Amino acid sequence: MIRPRVFLTVLIISAFLSTIAPMFAQQPAPQGGRGGARGAQAAGAPAARGGASATRVPLFFREEWSNPTNQEHPLGQDGVANSNLELKLYGPSGKEILIAGSSTNETNPPHPWTGMCTTPCGLTLRDKDRFVDLTGLARIKWVTKMSGFHQVRPIIKLADGTMLVGDLADGSPVDWQEREFSLSGIRWIRLDPERAVTTGTFITNPDLSRVDEVGYIDLMPGSGHGQGGWSDVARFEVYGRPIPRQ
Repeated sequence: MIRPRVFLTVLIISAFLSTIAPMFAQQPAPQGGRGGARGAQAAGAPAARGGASATRVPLFFREEWSNPTNQEHPLGQDGVANSNLELKLYGPSGKEILIAGSSTNETNPPHPWTGMCTTPCGLTLRDKDRFVDLTGLARIKWVTKMSGFHQVRPIIKLADGTMLVGDLADGSPVDWQEREFSLSGIRWIRLDPERAVTTGTFITNPDLSRVDEVGYIDLMPGSGHGQGGWSDVARFEVYGRPIPRQ
């Protein structure tokens, strides 16, 4: 039999160990040095995202268009609300793009309309003082509405004059929709600005660090008034790093 004194000693030690064990279990993991972040990664914790490629880029320009007459008429420089932007029209029927809508009608805001284009047509906007760097997390946000099978695609003009169109097509015939998308991962193909058609093959990793113009194109002719087919683009925003032209 266990003597009473020995038995009492065992009970005291057991109680003491049960008291201090949780204290050791709750101690935080060591910070810094070899047991800090590197140790956490070794244990399977995800590494923090960072670096220049993960830096959010600023708004480069926003265009919401202007239609003082509230009547449809050919789109010109007077339809551009941002005074620092220059309008460029592309395609044989680029000059057939109209400005439509009204600033007082939220269901029909000012916007370029391609319904009267008899060929593919598009447009770009050019900042007077700056190129834009569209690498990294550069992105575009636009508000669009389509009819029929029409969709719009982003187009850019590089500093060396090369024009490219992206493989991202967007637009819904249901209603105006806002969409924001990254330019990273988009595949680009050359665009003939005179005919507004694609040429050649896809270009591998084009240099988007100095872009002169940014816009969109509808690669289908319009069908006139009615619901046969056209594209509308209202608010148009570009996010990228400004690069002085000098």
